Amino acid sequence: MSEKETIAILGGTGDLGTGLAIRWSKAGHRIVIGSRTLEKAQAAVKALQAISPDTPADAMENLDAAAAGDIVVLTVPAEHQLSTLGYVKENLAGKILIDVTVPLVPPKVGTVQLPPEGSAGKRAQDFLGEDVMVVTAFQNIAAHLLQQDVSIECDVLICGNKKDARQKVLELTEAAGMTGWHAGPVANSAAAEALTSILIQINRSGLLSHSGIKIIGQEH
Repeated sequence: MSEKETIAILGGTGDLGTGLAIRWSKAGHRIVIGSRTLEKAQAAVKALQAISPDTPADAMENLDAAAAGDIVVLTVPAEHQLSTLGYVKENLAGKILIDVTVPLVPPKVGTVQLPPEGSAGKRAQDFLGEDVMVVTAFQNIAAHLLQQDVSIECDVLICGNKKDARQKVLELTEAAGMTGWHAGPVANSAAAEALTSILIQINRSGLLSHSGIKIIGQEH
């Protein structure tokens, strides 16, 4: 990828957002960390730099972060998905939104419980409308592994209604050191979201940790 975008991570205070920030910064992208308040965003940047001192990032309140980002990433808990999107919606028009939301419902996080819309990804696309290109990805990645300089043995299923938008996210996936696959329209995000609960159950068996998925087949 020749052009380096500004990537705004809303909810960048969590493990997943922090890990993506580290990896995309190393790939040369400018990182903006967004949170509900500027103070929380500043605290998140401090925490990020304690983990990775060589990762520069700007702190902004979510609305400003969404405006600053060429690409916006949503990494908030499922219960805050729509409220966060509603708050920043005006600054998402014409942009790619990478939504990593997994609709886990505590305490039964090991049980698949998809929302009435069919998937969190479709819920976001329906809510935002066609002016925003929602692409879902990274739901099956062990978040804290992203913060480490290790190879991640888990492929990324990339779903979205626009192939060009999926391709951009696939390139960002590769820039973060992972293998991505075009997995079809945003409705297909249901499969990746459901797999998270299944991987949780596999990890609970005690036979594996950080279980993931790999796409295999014969090359043409």
